[in-house]
Amino acid sequence: MDDVVRQHKYMLSEDQMPTTWYNIMADLPTPPPPPLHPGTMQPVGPDDLAPLFPMELIMQEVSQERYIEIPGGVLDVYRQWRPSPLFRAHNLEKALGTPARIYYKYEGVSPAGSHKTNTSVPQAYYNKKEGTTRLTTETGAGQWGTALSFACALYDMECEVWQVGASFDSKPYRKLMIETFGAKVHRSPSELTDVGREFLKDPKNFSGSLGIAISEAVEVAAKDPNTRYALGSVLNHVLLHQTIIGEEALLQMAMAGDTPTHIVGCTGGGSNFAGLSFPFLREKLAGKISPRIIAAEPASCPSLTKGVYAYDFGDTAGMTPLMKMHTLGHDFIPDPIHAGGLRYHGMAPLISHVYEEGMMEAVAVPQTECFQAAVLFARTEGIVPAPEPTHALALAIREALKAKETGEETVILTALCGHGHFDLAAYDSYLRGAMVDENFDEARLQAAFDTIPVVAGQ
Repeated sequence: MDDVVRQHKYMLSEDQMPTTWYNIMADLPTPPPPPLHPGTMQPVGPDDLAPLFPMELIMQEVSQERYIEIPGGVLDVYRQWRPSPLFRAHNLEKALGTPARIYYKYEGVSPAGSHKTNTSVPQAYYNKKEGTTRLTTETGAGQWGTALSFACALYDMECEVWQVGASFDSKPYRKLMIETFGAKVHRSPSELTDVGREFLKDPKNFSGSLGIAISEAVEVAAKDPNTRYALGSVLNHVLLHQTIIGEEALLQMAMAGDTPTHIVGCTGGGSNFAGLSFPFLREKLAGKISPRIIAAEPASCPSLTKGVYAYDFGDTAGMTPLMKMHTLGHDFIPDPIHAGGLRYHGMAPLISHVYEEGMMEAVAVPQTECFQAAVLFARTEGIVPAPEPTHALALAIREALKAKETGEETVILTALCGHGHFDLAAYDSYLRGAMVDENFDEARLQAAFDTIPVVAGQ
């Protein structure tokens, strides 16, 4: 024990909160391939997306502007929990015996307990402006469903959520939180939609996937002119909204007088990772800093490290436009790991493009290593993390231990994108010694690859 008093957190005032989102499209050396209409194989236009999204979000999806103003109404809601704190993980560093300095940007302070509220609020805001009365969506672990139900409650809109079956069964209290905010929650696949009934015919689909849940939510939205669909990750406008994380972190790292050498984030669809890393990537492209930017993905759903870069559907039923992304195949059903929010077959097209251009790295991490990191983090930093960011914590610890061996100056920044208060069954499994690392099924992956559409010239 010692009596040293150190600075543990770096806080911005509400007046210091960024007032714009950052659009990386403006700074990429080459533009990413456009989404294609699956019928015509031509680039998707605004009219193709209008049945699902309000026009302002469609314009953000295709915008080339570097900065987009955050509406005052959204900023006002953000101020309920933003700016979020940046912490220095002094106690974790001490436990590891590492000279590395570890910082984490904590998004668990939001009403939903995760970063997802950063995009649910503007999505509900723009939909309300255009007269939408109901939003449908998918959710994995339930963080996104919670965030959207909160936002819909603020704007007096109905909300209907299809939750991936494996998470619906293992996280009952997340369902109750969503219902407390006023939304309806269905287990996916469900008997409520045509695609759900079709998927239920095959037992392999019973645990569900984000791709299946997306199909169900899209089907319902497309049939009702007063209903729109809201996506919790993957699309450009979703990643855009999350960049407030990285913009704040840039200011907070300056407050700390430090510059990251490593930026580490977990990836499922990619919004949290993009939100943290894209503002730093802007600075890297401008020659101001030179961090390694590393995505940590689950070993059982490794779209970046084992997927192919190809045009594929964003959902399992093939109802969305074709997007050029790293994909395991839209028919791929991941093992029901505890990090339900990362069980997505593809990766955001923007992140996929950045990865293809060599601007970032990716590492697949097994879940037992993730929970080992999570328990150490909880016992040193006092926060029980959601299963998703434990992948980034595990990778951050790997890098911190390397610094212990090499003596190289290492400053690690990661995003702790949510708390794990509704994920304690996963911790129970780990602490009882019941958690296992699933053997990745290469044959199943190859079968899913075979479902990827053939697009000329890709």
